[in-house]
Amino acid sequence: MTGLSRSSADLDPRRRRILYRCWHRGIREMDLVFGQFAEAEIATLSDAELDELERIMAEEDQDLNRWITGADPVPEALNTPIFARLCAYRPDFDIVTTASLAEKFGSDQ
Repeated sequence: MTGLSRSSADLDPRRRRILYRCWHRGIREMDLVFGQFAEAEIATLSDAELDELERIMAEEDQDLNRWITGADPVPEALNTPIFARLCAYRPDFDIVTTASLAEKFGSDQ
């Protein structure tokens, strides 16, 4: 997935804003992690979870990248269930080729 595929038409303004911000982080790796998480979860997050997500989003992308990839330990303040769920969204960074598509989808086209 390389961009927004979920419609925001059914979301309230706060969720729309968060979804947009998740896909426009600043570095592509974080766009993919946050964007995929938001697409899957944004509609069902509680207000408290949205608050926590916004606190996480206020962190610098480079720091988030190191914490999410495990290069640096996660600060205690961010070691929350929402952060753990966010970290579970690992985008596929493999190069797309005809062979990789055939392998993934079982087609020779």
